[in-house]
Amino acid sequence: MRVAALILLPLLLAAAPALAGPEGATIDAGHGGLRYPVAKRLDLVEDHFGVKVADPYRWLENDLRADPAVRDWVTEENSLTRRYIDGLPGREALKERMQALFSHGRFTVPRKAGGRYFYGYNKGLQNQTPLYVREGLGGAQRLLLDPNGWTKDGASALAEWAPSPDGKYLAYAMQDAGSDWRTLKLLDVDSGRTLDDTVEWVKFSQIAWDGRGEGFFYSRFAAPQEGEAFRSANEDQQLFYHRVGTAQAQDQLIYGTPDRPTLSHQAQVTADGRWLLITSFQGIDPRREIHVAELTGGPITPRLLVRGPAQDWRLIGSKGTTLYFITDARAAHMRVVTLDAARPRKGPRELVPERKETLAGGSLVGNRMILAYMSDAQTVAELVELDGRKVGDVPLPGFGTAAGFGGREGDPETFFSFSGFVTPASIYRFDTTTQQYQLFAQPDLPFDPNDFGIEQRLYPSKDGTMIPITILRKKVLADHATAAPTILYGYGGFNISLTPGYSATRMAWLEQGGAYAIANLRGGGEFGKAWHDAGRGANKQNVFDDFIAAGEWLKANGYTPQDGLAIEGRSNGGLLVGAVVNQRPDLFAAALPAVGVMDMLRFDRFTAGRYWVDDYGSPESATDFPLLYGYSPYHNILSGKDYPAILVTTADTDDRVVPAHSFKYAAALQAADIGDRPHLIRVESRAGHGAGKPIDKLIDEYADSYAFLARFTGLRIRAKPE
Repeated sequence: MRVAALILLPLLLAAAPALAGPEGATIDAGHGGLRYPVAKRLDLVEDHFGVKVADPYRWLENDLRADPAVRDWVTEENSLTRRYIDGLPGREALKERMQALFSHGRFTVPRKAGGRYFYGYNKGLQNQTPLYVREGLGGAQRLLLDPNGWTKDGASALAEWAPSPDGKYLAYAMQDAGSDWRTLKLLDVDSGRTLDDTVEWVKFSQIAWDGRGEGFFYSRFAAPQEGEAFRSANEDQQLFYHRVGTAQAQDQLIYGTPDRPTLSHQAQVTADGRWLLITSFQGIDPRREIHVAELTGGPITPRLLVRGPAQDWRLIGSKGTTLYFITDARAAHMRVVTLDAARPRKGPRELVPERKETLAGGSLVGNRMILAYMSDAQTVAELVELDGRKVGDVPLPGFGTAAGFGGREGDPETFFSFSGFVTPASIYRFDTTTQQYQLFAQPDLPFDPNDFGIEQRLYPSKDGTMIPITILRKKVLADHATAAPTILYGYGGFNISLTPGYSATRMAWLEQGGAYAIANLRGGGEFGKAWHDAGRGANKQNVFDDFIAAGEWLKANGYTPQDGLAIEGRSNGGLLVGAVVNQRPDLFAAALPAVGVMDMLRFDRFTAGRYWVDDYGSPESATDFPLLYGYSPYHNILSGKDYPAILVTTADTDDRVVPAHSFKYAAALQAADIGDRPHLIRVESRAGHGAGKPIDKLIDEYADSYAFLARFTGLRIRAKPE
């Protein structure tokens, strides 16, 4: 997502290997004692703006449920990977410790409706988190929904959910096998009985109840063609209204843009139930068009409120006809403005001006606003009057990340979670009138957080830009300046900020004496729009340079041994790992590219891929193509170089980043002459991009992954870490 790629373009294109092979040729390679499964090579070469591009593994884009050849290849790859990982020392010890680290109760932030409090609570090792309700804050806990009984393998999850305003009904989304597709159901809260209402083919949707609790708004796509549910592009999303007790066929179409099929639409209803806001957007970029409609019980007639998609507009609450928004319109770090729902043409009125810290979120609770700012990659929250005057800081428990703060005008009660790098999330109740907070739920810890140190540093990237990095390790390592096998993690894209947060799997690595470093790369949202823009599109090479510089800095400053650095990234971070391994294979001992975007010339052809053009650029653009081709992991594997050990991970029902990306990349790795270290792929069954993954599958994946990294970074895994 940034600038230096233009300078490196000729070198990168010159380095791109010719992947085309003779018609019908196959590769059966032995590397370091491993014999990889045969992956046939197609003689497929396409012309992209005068550049001949080979795609010999195009056949691996086929759905493995429909293509026996793909299914057989995946089965053989998984068998090889399983045999290799099962022979690694410490794998079982890591698994047992991860299970212990997950074995504590975990709560989600409560939501209040009609005097009832709804929240998730997991006893520890339950594959999915059940949903509970309390009658009043001090009421007894009652189980409402337990998704653990929905399927035998625990791979069906409770996804989005929303109680009706009076707390009488609960609308909830069922997610199967990690897919982004949802099925919506309704539950009567008094009886706990699931109603007959069923809504299918919902994806990328919110559940927004009307003010009377008679029905809700949701977004859906047309049913995909047979066999295309996990592959076809998602276009022409429409907004519907479902009335309780009716069939989906009777649902009312509220809004759609068939003349602009790339627009998606989401609904939000103000807390008083008076106003429906329809937010339309084209990609991941926060550029929105907004329509508003008054919910009077009669016909719903949306009117244009904000023309776009152009800027970011996020509703934080309402009072009467006044709508409160966070926006980047004429404010790169965001500001608070109001709009008049009754007079859409009136224009915005500023309440809280822009400042140097990025305004990350906000909500209207009681008769005040809570605004959350990003400061040095952590949360700082402030209490502000509705006229924009600051009341004071929201007291937070320490260094970390706060999330939640939902509420409504007139009710001063809200809840938030707070977590740190070595402390799981605790839940707090906060009163905006008294400005007091109290603990609602806190997990028991099977370790002492004080044993671990958190260091925040700055390091220079290739162009001199200073990049923040956080290093986690045992204090004893820091006290003795001991270099330790290190995992370096990054993302760098889509305006997403890496803030303090707890990970039980990461804690297992730290307990064994490893270090973990998190780099806040350009392309993220830690420092506002300019930081994001400096790492996307033509500037994407900046992200790779930042990550490479982080690895060099960790070695130069004695945090990690010269042969002890591993890298990890997921999704866009998987792309990051794949790209930097190609550019600097000598720097890393091992790599974990997970559910990554690996073919930058075809990403926009599948499911949600079209949304990412905002950040990556378009393969169909003559300007963007050479940039994408220049760093695409699949197209830039360099034979003749010694590569680190690589474990690619993906899942068979990932319909966010389709597994074809990882399949093609792994096949190309295994066909290339890149040294004797293993280059394996692990394909999870009945799992998706990450959300909804059962705890047992999550533990197995990370026990495999971190045992693999330990083997090549020199981390010794002990049954009982010191």
